[in-house]
Amino acid sequence: MIGTIYSIIPAVLMLVLVILTRNVTLSLGIGIVVGALFVHNFQILDSLMGIWKVFFEIFITEEGINIGNLYLITFLLLLGIMAAFLQASGGSKAFGEWMMKRVKTQRGSKLMAGILGIIIFIDDYFNSLAVGQIARPVTDRHNVSRAKLAYIVDSTSAPVTVISPISSWGAYIIGILGSIFIANGITDLQPLQAFVMMIPYNYYALAAIFLVFLTAYLKMDIGAMKKHETRAAETGQLLGPNQKKAPGDLSDQIETHQQGKVYHLLIPIIVLVAATVTTMLVTGALAAEEVTILTIFANTDVNLSLFIGGISAIITSLIFYLALNKPREDIGRIVAEGSKTMLPAIYILIMAWMIGSIISTLETGSYLANAFSNASINPQLVPLLLFVTAGFMALATGTSWATFGIMLPIAAELIIVIDSGLLLPSLAAVLAGSVFGDHCSPISDTTILSSTGAGSNHIDHVITQLPYAFMAAVAGIIGFLLIGFTNQTILSLLVALAVILIIGFVIHNFGKTEQ
Repeated sequence: MIGTIYSIIPAVLMLVLVILTRNVTLSLGIGIVVGALFVHNFQILDSLMGIWKVFFEIFITEEGINIGNLYLITFLLLLGIMAAFLQASGGSKAFGEWMMKRVKTQRGSKLMAGILGIIIFIDDYFNSLAVGQIARPVTDRHNVSRAKLAYIVDSTSAPVTVISPISSWGAYIIGILGSIFIANGITDLQPLQAFVMMIPYNYYALAAIFLVFLTAYLKMDIGAMKKHETRAAETGQLLGPNQKKAPGDLSDQIETHQQGKVYHLLIPIIVLVAATVTTMLVTGALAAEEVTILTIFANTDVNLSLFIGGISAIITSLIFYLALNKPREDIGRIVAEGSKTMLPAIYILIMAWMIGSIISTLETGSYLANAFSNASINPQLVPLLLFVTAGFMALATGTSWATFGIMLPIAAELIIVIDSGLLLPSLAAVLAGSVFGDHCSPISDTTILSSTGAGSNHIDHVITQLPYAFMAAVAGIIGFLLIGFTNQTILSLLVALAVILIIGFVIHNFGKTEQ
């Protein structure tokens, strides 16, 4: 089963179940069980022990406590607690009222969320969680569905960080490029130079970002997203029809202070951003042998930085809460209720980690990569095929980073032999495909955290985002076909973006004729 075509069955089964049942925990659970049976040759006792081991190693490995995972889980709890304090102090309510006077349209609230997603480009985790928290009070006031907010957050997190050299993703990719260039004797390109030159070839990421703003401006709602947006506009119900309460909604448990101020929300979030970024810089500088901005982000401890930022924001929120002379005996209840709002996201994240580990053991990614590299390929089609392969690999495994690590070296070795002139487009195709697959995968960390930050049902977010991801993928496919056959960088990019523009106006005009 390991490293064969059968290794893709657990991932495909899980993805089909997610779409059919809309129950992510059930689908993940079945995927975990089937994957474990495949790993252990259908020996039930060994499979059960294997599942326990995978779960246990999320927290404790042979090297000791898995502190990185614990930091991230704790940060999610801290985020829920911070949101509870912001509500109790009246900061969220005051910020929403303040922004309503400045962002006066539903379109403006969506554009604001998109702009925030571009500004906060340091890390995808941080982007996914922070943008949703900041934008939610404003988009809620303008009856923007939580599914739409989750889409905006998700499609301006990974696509932005994957084209930003000063980010955790950028530093990681530049590090991989450095080792690839050394291994293949490439001396006429520096890793940073190559990364920057690859940006115009990342058609999917650029198309996805463009599509966010086009969707917000044209009110381009299709499929399940249209149902969510229509319901939100007509009834004020921001969630699905069977959901009484949003993840993170504490309106029933915590009383909002009516004299809250805007700074009760803004200052804790500023502290969160400042403390997180500062810790990233410090941890990166301490771990780097030679301190440069790139080595800092290549060596930074993102999860520790999030944890420190979360603690700092909680302390700030608590100080504001106490300054309002609110009952101190309510603090324990606020902490408990805030923590509980994050438990569903934590359960999904842990199960996603588990199936990711099992899929890694099955060597699903390696099988797909080997199948690609062993195929007889037309050189002009290499960028396109790399995009598709990386997309499916990231979709199945739920991780862009592992796909980068596996596919970038394979892509480089392959294209150098076939046609070295397509080196950069081919490497960019791997990055683009990885983000595309990440956007479609219900077990992707950033997909989970985007729905968490936006307060959206996770499966609603996955289902509503899929059509937009495929639209951006169509633009990417056309772009990679053009670059393969014409080698015209600007032409390929412009055509890819024009495809998005045409699709957008067709959908927009079709929507108007239906009304």
